[in-house]
Amino acid sequence: MKIFVFSSFALALALSSCDTPVGQGAGYGAAGGAIIGGIAGDSVRNAAIGAGAGAAFGALIGAIVQDSDRQGYAQSAPPGGYPYGRPTEYRGLVRSPYYPHNLIDVRGIPTGALVIDPSTNRPFVRP
Repeated sequence: MKIFVFSSFALALALSSCDTPVGQGAGYGAAGGAIIGGIAGDSVRNAAIGAGAGAAFGALIGAIVQDSDRQGYAQSAPPGGYPYGRPTEYRGLVRSPYYPHNLIDVRGIPTGALVIDPSTNRPFVRP
């Protein structure tokens, strides 16, 4: 039983490295649920039930956080809109549309949100 709880915890930690709050919430919820279910029921079945319930609840909380973050990124656009960053071959990095076209880390920022280029202090849209 302890091996199952440990493996559930390890899997949940791997899931918590997801880029989105939903994935992170599901991962942390599964870890907590597996531990609590395993301790409370002292069986593999209870640990699995706890992991499932924790993942569902964590994903729900993550979705609420993601929606809240997305609303915080929204701003009214100037006439003509903002320029878009350019995708790169590196996951989570985009190229700024402004000179000197630096790579900007956009992990955790939803697609379509505004991102500030720190070298120019100007906003652009995350592709």
